[in-house]
Amino acid sequence: MRVLLLGAGGYLGRFVADRLLADPAVQLTALGRNDDADVRFDLSTGSPGALTRFLDAVHPGVVVNCAGATRGGARDLTRQNTVSTATLCESLRRSGCGARLVHLGCAAEYGPAQAGSSTGEAAVPRPGGPYGVSKLAATELVLASGLDAVVLRVFSPAGPGTPAGSPLGRLAEAMRRAMQQGDGEMKLSGSAVQRDFVDVRDIARAVHAASLSAAQGVINIGTGRAVRLRDAAAVLARVAGFAGSLHELDPSVPSVPGPGPAAGGPTHPTVPFGSQGSALPAASAGAAMMAVPAAYPYPDGCGSWQQADVRTARDRLGWRPRIGLEESLADIWMEAACRI
Repeated sequence: MRVLLLGAGGYLGRFVADRLLADPAVQLTALGRNDDADVRFDLSTGSPGALTRFLDAVHPGVVVNCAGATRGGARDLTRQNTVSTATLCESLRRSGCGARLVHLGCAAEYGPAQAGSSTGEAAVPRPGGPYGVSKLAATELVLASGLDAVVLRVFSPAGPGTPAGSPLGRLAEAMRRAMQQGDGEMKLSGSAVQRDFVDVRDIARAVHAASLSAAQGVINIGTGRAVRLRDAAAVLARVAGFAGSLHELDPSVPSVPGPGPAAGGPTHPTVPFGSQGSALPAASAGAAMMAVPAAYPYPDGCGSWQQADVRTARDRLGWRPRIGLEESLADIWMEAACRI
């Protein structure tokens, strides 16, 4: 099976490439903007005609689209996420290759969810920011294209290679600084937000499964369990051997009692936090602070809670997550610790 992978140099694309290359039945061709791609092509500026000619020459059986941008202004996000997908869909329609399309969407397309709920594929999308809007527009283009296509709506990726600007990446970097400087406490902001963290290697497995399946439409890829950032911080502290204390700067952000980290960690944090609703002292000069964007508390536009309903992935792809959050955090910490 010949597979054309778009965005192989990105965070998710690298792991998807590794997973596909591990399948001896797959012949992989990577197309992207970077020099390490087999063929250089920018979906956001390239013409559908040029891409059509390439598709006809390579004749892939599956096209996997991991290309896109997560940051930038509305115009840039539209160009990188929506226009590029429109180019790809038009090229596939023109081409005679008849390739199946596996497109990576994201949970930001759904927007905020009611606390305690699991978001299924039938939920009405209400993205809360330009990134979610641009990704939702791309998904709608894929669904309306008439192609043999499936959209994997990925919830919050975690694991090795996690970008430093993501919540877990910022958390690991703040903990690294605290340990390097000998600080006895960390001040956490945004730690009551709850997200469904799914390991990037499990996401790659889902892409592989979708490539081999006949499933169409939208399929959620997550764990089915929301985890508070403060609980993730507690697990990370244990993995890292951080002996200090963690304190929340904004404990008033609403949260829902849950079962704790998905990796079997404790229901309650293993390090002390400020109690819910209590006032905390100002950060000391030696305390490390987990920085958050100015748009906090919800820079991803997803509100205080997101949790995937993953029954469709189980039923239609035969896929379940295998890697727990503790293992994902251990890998994130290994990379952060190398910078000490």
